[in-house]
Amino acid sequence: MNIYVVRHGQTEWNALKKMQGSVDIELNEKGLSQAKDTANMLSDINFDVIFCSPLKRAKQTAEIINSNRNLNINFDYRLRERNYGEFEGTSKLSFNYNEFWAYQKNLNYEKAENVQEFFERVYNFLDEITSKNYTNVLIVCHAGVEKAIECYFNGLMPDEEIGPFLPDNASVLKYRK
Repeated sequence: MNIYVVRHGQTEWNALKKMQGSVDIELNEKGLSQAKDTANMLSDINFDVIFCSPLKRAKQTAEIINSNRNLNINFDYRLRERNYGEFEGTSKLSFNYNEFWAYQKNLNYEKAENVQEFFERVYNFLDEITSKNYTNVLIVCHAGVEKAIECYFNGLMPDEEIGPFLPDNASVLKYRK
């Protein structure tokens, strides 16, 4: 099974380097263009299924990629970005971002989603889809979800490496199961 993971295109908050988390923000013009470029890059791949976060920025990206495919897009809440709680709308520099992603420390916050619970949510989704007989799967999601996916397929990164792992907007990562 080939699993292609696409981070959503750019939003205004990405451009401003604000933490989005579960805030439901649409793509900006650059993000729409990035999604079209990614759609062109993936045009020769026949996907069996598309899974997507229900947040607008991921939905828009998936819809653009799917525009010439006519597949059903399966929206799954487990692919939502981690809830950043009290840190949503802030800069990475306004809090300890790397500690926020420190899996072994597993810190609890007043409002933000716990990192181990977040990984468990994403891992549950991945366990489910990798048990099926798909050939090519497309997942459209968020940078935080991609952190968990990377750890699922390649082993848990040391805490000091999880936070800095940040795929570009509309980039494609490929995994084999």
